[in-house]
Amino acid sequence: MASHLPLADQVVLITGASSGIGLVTARRAARRGARVVLVSRDEAVLNTVAREIEGAGGHALVAVADVSVQGEVDAAAAAAVARFGRVDTWVNNAGTAAYCRLADLPVAEHRRIFETNYWGVVYGSLAAIRLFRARGGTGTLVNVGSVNSDVAIPLLSAYSASKHAVKGFNDALRRELLATDPNIRVALVKPSGIATAFPQHARNHLDAEPRVVPPLYAPEIVADAILDAAVSGRREIVVGAVGPALAIPLALFPRLMDRFLAAAVPPLSRSRNPLTRRDNLDTPTGGARVHYPHAPGLPFSPYTELQKRPVLAAGLLAAGVAALLGRAATRRRRP
Repeated sequence: MASHLPLADQVVLITGASSGIGLVTARRAARRGARVVLVSRDEAVLNTVAREIEGAGGHALVAVADVSVQGEVDAAAAAAVARFGRVDTWVNNAGTAAYCRLADLPVAEHRRIFETNYWGVVYGSLAAIRLFRARGGTGTLVNVGSVNSDVAIPLLSAYSASKHAVKGFNDALRRELLATDPNIRVALVKPSGIATAFPQHARNHLDAEPRVVPPLYAPEIVADAILDAAVSGRREIVVGAVGPALAIPLALFPRLMDRFLAAAVPPLSRSRNPLTRRDNLDTPTGGARVHYPHAPGLPFSPYTELQKRPVLAAGLLAAGVAALLGRAATRRRRP
């Protein structure tokens, strides 16, 4: 797999850069020498983050935009080119959610989730492709999806549906570009439960403070996966093994898993933390928050690291198969 530019030589545009995964990705990219374009609705927070990056010797541009508005996304792209001359990696990360049973979720909120999570990815991807084609047809598009594109869960149903749409769009776009623009690479990063302020940013219709179903992983793991995709061109990286661990039994025993998820997820989605009603569905919440205030998240995912090291993963798999075959042969030789 051919490598892209080293991160230190890249211009990286990140949507949803004012909190959570987007913010930690921007900070890590800047520390590694990338020039970063910070995109979100929260101008005050973005200005603070840009000053922080530039104070540490980095380069940052603030581009205020609501990703659900195509004209604002296009304006952010134009601002990036005006300041830095190009974009090498475009990261569609902005997202929102609502905790509610699907039949009770107001249609306007359901639509708003899709406008941000799905149409924001579409608008960002189209803008990125135009920029990449203008510079000779090279660049990397990284879309942040979710393991919920494979395993839809109750109470985050509209969010899960939007991530299903993101995965379908992402895969179809990749396959079309392989025929027309093979040097434009399209990656999908699929986080499991991440220890960000996601529950506090989501619209909440429950009678308790929501939480992401554990186990939780640190957002830094997702940031590293995004930046790995920016350099390696890997087509897909799953953060955490929870999603794949559920997807396999779901494929084998769908009815049983339907009942299990229906029974297990709702109580696990409710916490005993103080109830808050502020969310970012329509307006930003303010404050450059990266981490979940009630749990730090697991700092490492072996499953994710192995995806970044396919040769090592293949070697371990071969060693495991050889060990199993050797054990089976030993048993057959016993009297």
